Amino acid sequence: MVYENEEFNLLQAALNIEDGLDDLRYNKVIVATDADVDGMHIRLLVITFFLQFYPELIKKGHVYVLQTPLFRVRNRRSKIKNKQVIANADAKLLKNEKKSDFITRYCYTDQERLDAIRDLGPDPEITRFKGLGEISPDEFAHFIGPDIRLEQVTLHKNDQVQKLLEYYMGKNTMERQNFIIDNLVIEEDKPEGEETNVDDGE
Repeated sequence: MVYENEEFNLLQAALNIEDGLDDLRYNKVIVATDADVDGMHIRLLVITFFLQFYPELIKKGHVYVLQTPLFRVRNRRSKIKNKQVIANADAKLLKNEKKSDFITRYCYTDQERLDAIRDLGPDPEITRFKGLGEISPDEFAHFIGPDIRLEQVTLHKNDQVQKLLEYYMGKNTMERQNFIIDNLVIEEDKPEGEETNVDDGE
């Protein structure tokens, strides 16, 4: 069945795992998806694929999930009052990277966004990323470099793969639906007040 899916077929060919993990091409397999519901669904499908056909890939610690930022907060360095914030940002410049007119923070949580607004004030520009496609290659380098945030996909000793697959991908639709309803967390976009300029993309 997996051979009928072009994406999974290409994935296993790229990893060189069709005949097992002995010739695995990469030590770290990083799943990078949008930080939204669709992205979570794609992430679940990819991990389920590995669990179903190559569980050793997860058991041996090769699979990771890339945490991607939800917000970009930036301001012109000439406007930032806290000079230590500028100095700290310059100290983190990548090799051969020139100083920009802007000091930028990539934020993964709402609290990080609030901290960045405080540090980069007054009146910073805020962008809410809707997906990885909105992030330029130059920007991408800032959070897949030294500050990369990876979450390893793990299985506990007592986890039974078949039961996990049956629960998440089986026919127990109502059971899953009730679990989602009971554990749903709703994220709201809250305005920061008149002093904050919100930019939803360029």
